[in-house]
Amino acid sequence: MQKISPFLWFDNQAEEAVTFYTSVFNNSKIGKTTRYGEAGPGPAGTVMVAEFELEGLHFTALNGGPMFKFTEAISMSIDCKDQAEVDYFWNRLSEGGQTSQCGWLKDKFGLSWQVIPEALPRLLGDADAAKAARVMLAMLQMTKIDVAMLEAAHAG
Repeated sequence: MQKISPFLWFDNQAEEAVTFYTSVFNNSKIGKTTRYGEAGPGPAGTVMVAEFELEGLHFTALNGGPMFKFTEAISMSIDCKDQAEVDYFWNRLSEGGQTSQCGWLKDKFGLSWQVIPEALPRLLGDADAAKAARVMLAMLQMTKIDVAMLEAAHAG
């Protein structure tokens, strides 16, 4: 059992979100789902809590009502091996949501994601400060991260 896990508060879209997220990630599954009964506080039969797993990480989704919204202060970061993975996750997760700078996006539920290729931290961490600076400047111009452009900036 995972000691600490993300607990995501939705208004009333927990079931839709869990279904969506498990369709995006290949290594995923839906776990136990608990529904509201006649005592409420949500409508009887609707999801109260749904457990799910993405890439080995356990999550819980709650339909808690409209009081709280997601913010960029918390995001899910996806480590991508190459541009094809970046493109896949970027396209799937941004559909119906909104994109932002430097590989960040909000999905259609308002949850923030960072879609990051393994090349980015490697190139930003180059011991040659001039190369790392060129990579940073290139990244700051991007929404979705483009590995080829990062590598070109790194090369000078």
